[in-house]
Amino acid sequence: METKMKQLPPASNMSSIDTSKPLPLPGTKAYEALPQFPKPCALPFRRTIRRQELRQIVPLAETTIYEMERRGEFPRRFNLTPRCVVWDLAEVEAWIEDRKQTPRARISKPDVSLRKTRPVRPIATQE
Repeated sequence: METKMKQLPPASNMSSIDTSKPLPLPGTKAYEALPQFPKPCALPFRRTIRRQELRQIVPLAETTIYEMERRGEFPRRFNLTPRCVVWDLAEVEAWIEDRKQTPRARISKPDVSLRKTRPVRPIATQE
C-alpha cells in the first residue's frame, strides 16, 4: 500500500518573500511588515459593557451612577440601538483608577439641606 502525496501549488503571496534570507527578528519594523500581521486600523477594538456588567464592576446604585453622569463625574453611556445602552469599559476602568488616586478629602458629600424628609431613628421602647 503505497500512498502518493499531492504537492500543493505555491501560494501567490509567497512569491514576494525571499526564502534565501533569514526571517527578521520579532519587534523590528521588518518583522511587523510581514504579510501575516494585520495592519492596525484607525478604530481599535473597544469593549463595551451593559448595565449588569457595570453594576458588577462599580457597586453603586443606578440613580447614583445616573446623577454622576449628569454632573460629568462618571463616563457617559451611549446607545448601540434604541434599546441597548452600554458604557466603554476602558473609560470605566480609567474612572476607577482615577478614583483610587483621588485623596479622600476631595470627595464631595451630599448636601443635606436638599433632603425632602429627615430620616428618623426608631424610638427604643423600655419595658
